[in-house]
Amino acid sequence: MYVLGIETSCDETGIAVYDSNTRQVEHELYSQVKIHAQYGGVVPELASRDHVTKILPLIQALLKKTKLSLADISGVAYTAGPGLVGALLVGAATAHSLAWGLDIPVAAVHHMEGHLLAPFLDSENLDYPFIALLVSGGHTLLVEVSAFGCYQILGETLDDAAGEAFDKVAKMLELGYPGGPAISQLAERGNADRFRFPRPMTDRPGLAFSFSGLKTYSINTIKAEGIAAKADIARAFQDAVVDTLAIKCTRALKMTGLTRLVVAGGVSANVSLRHKLTRLMASMGGEVFFPKAEFCTDNGAMIAYAGYLRLQIGQRESLPFQVRPRWPLDSL
Repeated sequence: MYVLGIETSCDETGIAVYDSNTRQVEHELYSQVKIHAQYGGVVPELASRDHVTKILPLIQALLKKTKLSLADISGVAYTAGPGLVGALLVGAATAHSLAWGLDIPVAAVHHMEGHLLAPFLDSENLDYPFIALLVSGGHTLLVEVSAFGCYQILGETLDDAAGEAFDKVAKMLELGYPGGPAISQLAERGNADRFRFPRPMTDRPGLAFSFSGLKTYSINTIKAEGIAAKADIARAFQDAVVDTLAIKCTRALKMTGLTRLVVAGGVSANVSLRHKLTRLMASMGGEVFFPKAEFCTDNGAMIAYAGYLRLQIGQRESLPFQVRPRWPLDSL
């Protein structure tokens, strides 16, 4: 069974084909980073328009690369939310048009479920149950995953997501957009002992996150110390985020008694975070799983795989379609 996956929730157009027989996936990805960089963040209208121009050429390119035709596709999956409404509509309209024209089923996929399942694309050892830490530009949450589709949110951010905080601090440090990779690279040259930033909401019980105060603390430090100290500030900021995420993961694992941790979303590509959580799970006698680097940011592969699983349990969407800019993961 070949499932075509379409991802257009924000500023990446991702197309993929998942082959259920070989468990292999091929994908194409176009990033709009250059379009939005001059604005310091994603401009929704520009994102939607660019998806319109890129989506069909990417599908054609992928079919050519895989030597498949549309007649070989058995099902279509698309990101139905959460995300930017205009961007989501581009993917949804394309998916339903293809499914209707080919007379094949179509599945709506939750964007964060796609991220949560991404490590399965590259790991034969991962199994349920596990704790998932989902960290991206728009989301930071801890989820107890008992089985496919069975998700309980244990904690989420009360304000800025971790990735959003990275982008905002990077802008103040004049590092451009997106901020995560730039801060990570700069932090490698920073002095870890010069500054110590607060680890927000770790001095109280619970699994909620809050990065707004850390962002403000970082910005105030930049104003006080100047751009000349930006490598040390980047290091202190990154260390604070990584430590905070690790502390919350430890609490969630101890609370549930689970020994497997999945870390996914754009921030899961952060090398410092990967090292920290790998050491943490080794010390706890558990295992940690990350997506391949190419599947950390938004991509069609995770949507194709999640869509395949949705189609396998009989999920089918019909016309008229709808997208859900806001869609709680635990409502699935």
